[in-house]
Amino acid sequence: MPVTRRTFLSTTASTLALGLGPARGFAQPAAPVAPPPVTNFTEIRRGVGFFTGSGGTIGYLVNGAGAVAIDSQFANTAAIAVAGLKQRAPQGIEMLLNTHHHGDHTGGNQVFRGAVKRIVGHVNCLEWHRRTAAAAKSESQTSFADTTFTDQWKTSFGDETIQARYYGAGHTSGDAVYHFEKADVVHMGDLLFNRAHPNIDRPAGASVANWITVLEKVARAHGNDTIFIAGHGKDNAVRCGKAEVTHFRGYLSACMDTAKKAVAAGQTKDSLLATTTLPGFDDTIALNARLTAGFVLGVCFDELREKK
Repeated sequence: MPVTRRTFLSTTASTLALGLGPARGFAQPAAPVAPPPVTNFTEIRRGVGFFTGSGGTIGYLVNGAGAVAIDSQFANTAAIAVAGLKQRAPQGIEMLLNTHHHGDHTGGNQVFRGAVKRIVGHVNCLEWHRRTAAAAKSESQTSFADTTFTDQWKTSFGDETIQARYYGAGHTSGDAVYHFEKADVVHMGDLLFNRAHPNIDRPAGASVANWITVLEKVARAHGNDTIFIAGHGKDNAVRCGKAEVTHFRGYLSACMDTAKKAVAAGQTKDSLLATTTLPGFDDTIALNARLTAGFVLGVCFDELREKK
């Protein structure tokens, strides 16, 4: 049958009514659906454990009094963490503790806000969190700490005691270390990257030189049986011992030493930015395209030049 204008329009109308797409009769390919995030709860001891999903590691405590969480990742995985903690602790989630202000550690605060009685963080963490939210014009969608501390903070929860300490600038100028004293588990946040090149937020007061000192202080403050939770790790290996803390301290020291030699030799920053591996730390990976050995060396270079 010849195709007239009338039959063409009739065919087109039928095609659109059936949802088959435009007049040419070919369906448009569906947009790919992102797979759900892979999440996991891992208990360490005495009800203390960690949750991995998308972003920085969430630490948690579950006991007869309910639950406590450390950091909140992003909103999507925060919802999974909240649901899982409520299932494990019918008494509810008492509080959320923030290690620092970065979005992959606080992006789920808003989700936790509806479930917790308070959010705790260092005063500098709160300051940087407010500044970054203001810059992004996202204050109305952000939940901030309502309980802050300067040097130390301590609370009892059920049969556990939680101690927070501030050791000074490191990854930012507002990083807190949280110790579950009886379980002897320490959540380091992003003060500890396990076999991964770290992010270093100089605009938020980071100091690689002092970060090395912070790691030395943390190692001295805890025993060989202490378990440390890293903010990020190679292959999601975030459960660490003291050896991993001292290893990361050695990595940062090697970066600073390499940068010092470059400055003394009159090298340019660009020569360091091209570095892909650090001798003695070849197993250290880049978590993304930006966080490379060259990035860390470049930050060290800037820090040393600034001091001069």
